[in-house]
Amino acid sequence: MLDTYTLTYVYRRRPPFVVVGCFQVILFVMHIAQLIMGALNLHDCPREPFIPIYLLVVGVVTLLFSILQCCRNCRSAWSCLVSLFVFCWFIAGNVWIYSVYEPNYNKTASPHMYCDKTLYLFAFWTMNLNYILLGFSLFCPCCSCFFVLPLPYGE
Repeated sequence: MLDTYTLTYVYRRRPPFVVVGCFQVILFVMHIAQLIMGALNLHDCPREPFIPIYLLVVGVVTLLFSILQCCRNCRSAWSCLVSLFVFCWFIAGNVWIYSVYEPNYNKTASPHMYCDKTLYLFAFWTMNLNYILLGFSLFCPCCSCFFVLPLPYGE
């Protein structure tokens, strides 16, 4: 059984500031880019018109969420609501983006069934990056617990 000191140490241990800072900068830049791509290409994907809307909304809402995290009075209730919305919007974005995988990129061949190549690939790879970052954020704490916790005395 682990003593309370070890559990308290593991619980209070925070990731290095550089790692957290880099992670937040990557997310901030990604959300700004999503907002810009969604706004600039709002009508460039008739095959699935919700893809640019998804990018625009996820960019705005996640930036709003970042601002709410800075405001101490707004953290609990608003953060829960925004988190729930972002989760639901993320699921919807998965459906919209992955359901039309490899759309027709040629506007002249079929004007109603195409999607701008840059827009679609940007949405596709930012969605994949979300999954990579989610996996990374789940994997790293597991590894840190493995290296921080001491082995039992008998081993």
